[in-house]
Amino acid sequence: MKVQIPKAYKPGEEDLFNIVAPSGVEVNSNYLKVGDYFAKTFFIFTYPRYISTGWFSPIINLPTMMDISIFIHPMDTALALRNLRKKVTQVEAEIGEKEEKGIVRDPVLETAYQDIESLRDALQQARERLFEVGVYITIYASSLEELAKTEETVTNAMESRLVYVKPALFRQLDGFNSVLPIAKDVLAVRTPLNSGPASSIFPFTSADLTSENGILYGINMQNNTLIIFDRFSLENANMVVFAKSGSGKSYATKLQILRSLMMGTDVIVIDPENEYQNLADSIGGSYFKISLTSKNHINPFDIPIIPEGEEPADVFKSHILNLTGLVKLMLGAITPEEEALLDRAITETYTSRDITAENFGTLKEMNPPLLEDLQTILRNTEGGAGIGERLDKYTHGSYSGFTNAPTNVDIKNRLIVFSIRDLEEELRPIAMYIVLNFVWNLVRSELKQRLLVIDEAWWMMKYKDSASFLFGLVKRARKYYLGVTTITQDVDDFLRSEYGRPIVTNSAMQLLLKQSPSSIDSLKKAFNLTDGESALLLESAVGEGLLFAGLKHAAIRIIASYTEDQIVTTNPEQILETKGIKEENNG
Repeated sequence: MKVQIPKAYKPGEEDLFNIVAPSGVEVNSNYLKVGDYFAKTFFIFTYPRYISTGWFSPIINLPTMMDISIFIHPMDTALALRNLRKKVTQVEAEIGEKEEKGIVRDPVLETAYQDIESLRDALQQARERLFEVGVYITIYASSLEELAKTEETVTNAMESRLVYVKPALFRQLDGFNSVLPIAKDVLAVRTPLNSGPASSIFPFTSADLTSENGILYGINMQNNTLIIFDRFSLENANMVVFAKSGSGKSYATKLQILRSLMMGTDVIVIDPENEYQNLADSIGGSYFKISLTSKNHINPFDIPIIPEGEEPADVFKSHILNLTGLVKLMLGAITPEEEALLDRAITETYTSRDITAENFGTLKEMNPPLLEDLQTILRNTEGGAGIGERLDKYTHGSYSGFTNAPTNVDIKNRLIVFSIRDLEEELRPIAMYIVLNFVWNLVRSELKQRLLVIDEAWWMMKYKDSASFLFGLVKRARKYYLGVTTITQDVDDFLRSEYGRPIVTNSAMQLLLKQSPSSIDSLKKAFNLTDGESALLLESAVGEGLLFAGLKHAAIRIIASYTEDQIVTTNPEQILETKGIKEENNG
C-alpha cells in the first residue's frame, strides 16, 4: 500500500485575490454593502476645455475614506490621426453648410475645429500623445445618509472645476472591482485625453510628511501614511498648538514628549494643571510643585551661567532686563521714571553682594541676592520707598514663600516638569516668568537638544512684559538648539496679543485640533485656511486636526499604543479605571 505524502503548501497568485477580496458583498443598483460599510463608485465622463495642473488635488485630499483608480490606455497615433481627420472633415462640412444657408456662425463649432487642428499638429509632430483615460472613485460610509453627504461633497468639488461624474448605475460591482488593487479596468468608461490633460490627473499630490529621522506624530488622514519627521530639521524647532478644551492637545503633546525622550531629546515642561505628573512619575522624571507652601523654590536673582562665546557684561545686562520685566509684572503699571529707578536699584542690589558687570563671571563664588535685598535698596533710594512697599507681599507677606527663597531645585534629569496648579491665578503669570527665566539660563549654559513645553501659554500673553519675554525666548531658541512648544485653548486672546502672531510666525510647526465656532474665523485668517480645512477643524473628532510643518500641511490623526495611552491619558474615566485595576491587584 502506497502512502500519499502531502505536498508542502506553496502560495500562488490566486491567494492575492483571497486576501484583497471582502468576505461578502451585498449588491444594489446604486451602491454596495461591503462588510459594515456602504460603498458607491463614480466615473468621470466630461472634462472642461482647459484643466490646470493639480485640479485633482482637492478631491484626493478630502478628509473622507475613498479609493481612486486611474487607468491610462495609450492610443495608436496613426489611428488617432485618421479618426481626427474624419472628425475635422465633419466639422468643416457643418460649418460650410451653415455658411451656405446664411446662418449666423457657431462659435462652438469654430472652437472645436481649432482644437482638432491643434491636436492633429501636435500628434503629427510627436509633441503630444493620445490616451484613453478612465478615472473611477469609490466612496465609503458607515450609513446611507453619510454616503449621500459624501457623494454631495465629491460631486460639488468636481463640478466646481467643470468636471462631471456619474454613478455607475447597475454596475457598482464592476466599479468596485475597478478600484481594487488588482489593476483591472472592469468598468471601462474612458475619455480620450492628450498628454497635457492626462498628466494633470497625476495623483500623488497629497502632502507627504514621512522621513527617515524623527518621531511619529500621527497618521496622515489624506493618504494613511505615517507622519514621521524631525522638527529640528526645519528652519526652527518651535511649535504652536491651538485647540479647544478636551480636543486632545495635551494628549498629543505628551506623546511627542515621550517619543522625543526615546530619541535622546531633553524636555522641560511648565504644567499649569498637573497633567504631566503621571508622565514624569512613569518614566522617572523630576516633578516640582511651585506654590506658596511648596518646598521647591526658584530664586529669580540666581546668577546665570555665561554661555560659551558671549561677553559676561552682556549676559549680566540681559539678566538685569529680565529681572526688571519680572518686577514690573509683580507691581503692575509703573511710570517710566519708576522703571528707570527700578533698573538702577536691581543693579545696586547685585553691587551690594559685590557683583558688577565688570567682575561678573570672574568670581569663584557669587552669593546671589534675594527679592528682599532689592526691597531694602528701594526703601533707601530716593523715590523708591513706594515701590518697595508694593513688593512687601512678595517678600514678607503671603507670597513670600514663593518668590523670596534660595533655589533648591535639582535639574539633573532628562524630563523636568514644573507644576504651578496650586498657585493663585494672579501669581501664575509671575511663576511662568520665573520658571522660564530659570529654564532660559539653563538652556544657554549648555548646548544640547531640548524641548520646552509651555501649556496654557495664554496666561503669559495677558501681560505685555511676560508676552514680550516669551516672544524673545521663541525668537532666540534656535540658536541654543531649543524647540519651544506653545499650547493654548484661548486662541482669540493669544492672537489678539501684540506678540501672539509673531510667536506663530516664528514657529515652523503648527498643530490645529478641534476648534469652537467662535474662534474658527480668527484661525482661518491667521493660517489662511480653506473652507474645507475650517470645516474639518469644526467637525473633527478628538485627536484629529491639521498639522503644518514648514510649507507642508496635512490632516492628522493622533494615535498611541496601549502603553503610551496608559501613561499620557487625562480622561478621568480611564484614570479611575486604571486606579481600580491597580488597587484590585494590590489587594
